[in-house]
Amino acid sequence: MNEIQSLHGTTVAEIFASGLENLQEMEAVAVSVLWKNGAVTAGCSNTSAANLALLVLAIDQHQRSDFS
Repeated sequence: MNEIQSLHGTTVAEIFASGLENLQEMEAVAVSVLWKNGAVTAGCSNTSAANLALLVLAIDQHQRSDFS
């Protein structure tokens, strides 16, 4: 599985600016929102459901290994 780099502490503007600068290197983008009431909504994704699932699993695995 590819290396996951944390964007914790990075502003949304910085993430999008970096994305625009490196657009040719990107394969997929997914965005979600965590609301103050605890709800999570999916914003958008330009990839298939299968690739989105792999993205979520990769992040989950990364989080579990860092915090266990």
